[in-house]
Amino acid sequence: MTVMASRRPSTSTSAAAPARRLTPFVVLETTAVLAGMANGITMVAFPWLVLETTGDATATATIAAVTALPLLLSMLFTGVVVDRLGRRPVAIVSDVLSMLSVVLVPVLAMTVGLQYGLLLLVAALGAVFDPAGVTARETMLPEAARTAGLSLERANGLHDGAYNVAFLIGPGLGGILVATVGTTTTFWATAAAFALSALLMGCTRMPGGARVRHHDQHGLLKATGEGLAFLWRDRLLRTMAILGALLVGVWLPVEGVVLPYIFNEADQPGRLGLLITAMSAGGVVGALLYAAWGSRLPRRWAFVGSLILCAVPCVGLALMPAYPVMLLMGVLTGVFFGAVSPVNNLALQNRTPERLRGRVVGAMGSSAYAAGPLGYLVAGPLVDAWGPQPVLLLMTGSLLLVSIASAFLPSLALLDAPPVPGTAGHPDHLVVGPDARLVEAELAAHLADEPQRAA
Repeated sequence: MTVMASRRPSTSTSAAAPARRLTPFVVLETTAVLAGMANGITMVAFPWLVLETTGDATATATIAAVTALPLLLSMLFTGVVVDRLGRRPVAIVSDVLSMLSVVLVPVLAMTVGLQYGLLLLVAALGAVFDPAGVTARETMLPEAARTAGLSLERANGLHDGAYNVAFLIGPGLGGILVATVGTTTTFWATAAAFALSALLMGCTRMPGGARVRHHDQHGLLKATGEGLAFLWRDRLLRTMAILGALLVGVWLPVEGVVLPYIFNEADQPGRLGLLITAMSAGGVVGALLYAAWGSRLPRRWAFVGSLILCAVPCVGLALMPAYPVMLLMGVLTGVFFGAVSPVNNLALQNRTPERLRGRVVGAMGSSAYAAGPLGYLVAGPLVDAWGPQPVLLLMTGSLLLVSIASAFLPSLALLDAPPVPGTAGHPDHLVVGPDARLVEAELAAHLADEPQRAA
């Protein structure tokens, strides 16, 4: 493979190495915390609001399932928007629109009241706007890490740790606010977090935040299809996407329906928030451990081991032990999950060309969210028919089975393969213009040869 070497920009050997700039990376992670914290508050407050309004677990599950369609479509197409319009502008606009969508809850409560149809509309708006910000921040991460002098292993661990910090603060704060100031007033805190995130990103010059300079001229549908086609052709990314969809389809209804129903019956919103906070606290520890030690571990077995080990305490949680033991199970779940998201991000960064990064991030996210509606539509009626604990046992047991099955997937061996030329993980990933197409052709040939090399 010599194409990349022949096209590297010439540099003087006497040129000084670029100075490290920590500010972009710190701001990127701060905005991730703020936006994630806002979503963490909503994770507790919104299901609680629906249950207060309807008293029906099926209604809560249905609203989550219905809003999953705009969430899926937004996540699917937002990658092209990020590549075309620019990562930083999209992150700012996404946070502003998310802020406006959550402000609607207290405004409607003070004016026309909160009927079920209006709650459905608010949830749908939030589902449309938020994924763009997540995708934009994800695509800016490699350049921000490189500017800060961080390896991708460490940067991904810290990035996942930042999201866990957000969900460490957000759900606990959401439970406290619901219990003290009321459910609708809680949404003002969510709006403030989104507003501050947009302000910080707007005041910072981000490397890799502009639109992709060598983007194609295809329409939205064709460009999105190109990202989906690349995702499907790559054996590793296809496996990771399918596996992620199965895991999200099982776990999302647990957090969004089953656990809220259990604690709503007991009238204990604070305990729900504290349990989710315990999971996130463990997640912070696990992500930071991976950031510190991840480069020394085989990625495949770090990923598989994390999946299996985090599923075991989930099953323990479903046995409904005493609340302190539930908190311990929550912490262990988070700790053992530590390597999953960073390794998933590394796989995408090491195998996706610069030109397609935004849309492949979006496609990976949409494949996970696609499983959400099925999980919600199954969980809600089952909770009403069987009660929450049997459903919790069924779903966490399924999570454990999927995690064990991942150990037997041969394509995950590619997690330990070196970065492909032309990707964010490769030293020459910044090649742009006409040469980028040649690099991408080399990448396609490299991926096509993988089955023969493996054999």
